[in-house]
Amino acid sequence: MKQIYLSTAYWAPISYYAALFRHNGATIEQWDTYAKQTYRNRCHIIGPTGLQSLTIPVIKPAPGTPTRDILISDHGNWRHLHRTAIASAYGSSPFYEYFADDINSFYDKPCKYLLDYNLKQIECVCNWLERYPTVTCSTRYIHDLPTETSIDLREAIQPKHPDIERISPYLPKPYYQVFNTHTGFICDASILDLLCNMGNESLLVLLGID
Repeated sequence: MKQIYLSTAYWAPISYYAALFRHNGATIEQWDTYAKQTYRNRCHIIGPTGLQSLTIPVIKPAPGTPTRDILISDHGNWRHLHRTAIASAYGSSPFYEYFADDINSFYDKPCKYLLDYNLKQIECVCNWLERYPTVTCSTRYIHDLPTETSIDLREAIQPKHPDIERISPYLPKPYYQVFNTHTGFICDASILDLLCNMGNESLLVLLGID
């Protein structure tokens, strides 16, 4: 099986976890040059009015800083704002209470590095779903990964311009969303949306099992 390569991501979208679980592992790129306005430090949750973007502020990096060295900022009381927004979006969903304590733990105390923070979230999601793919971090940056042995999704899963052709195998079929009567089904939101709405059945969605 080919090795999947992914960027790091904050409460990553569903397609990200579908790729991770279907390939039973992934290499997380840590040596790429940090880019703004990506899922590296933002996620999309769904509230009664539709998509809501949550962004982790980071300390402005010097040009060329690799993702592994990006520092989280405490600017703007963002941890309280994110915790409140997630509770507001999913407090009435069927499974939010099951995950709430673990979700809130990510906002109880500071974490220095963005990469570490996101890796802990992957570990948490794997524990919730009791599925444990092999997750490693890259040892160096390879610009053109060999297509014979690799699937490069590092820049394909994007909030503004996703590479639909490359990620389409990992996009979920419609599932229950608590606000779908107001917003219609919204595809590829944060993994939190799937988990809070579908609970343990989330794994079936991620694996593409009807």
